[in-house]
Amino acid sequence: MLDAVLSLLVLAAIVLVIGAFVLWRRTGNVKNALLMVLLAVVALVNVMIWTLPDADGEAPLEKLEQGAR
Repeated sequence: MLDAVLSLLVLAAIVLVIGAFVLWRRTGNVKNALLMVLLAVVALVNVMIWTLPDADGEAPLEKLEQGAR
């Protein structure tokens, strides 16, 4: 289930970046476009935190799945 949530979060980040570009090109509103890009970066950093392995070689997502079994 958490895999689906992380996948949707990555897709949302991609859509946010595309939407920020479209907003910037159509209206010239740089502030809102940059805020959208910042939100996409925060979302991707959260995905990285959950999926990148630590010094032991296990990702927090794997530890969570092992604890649920």
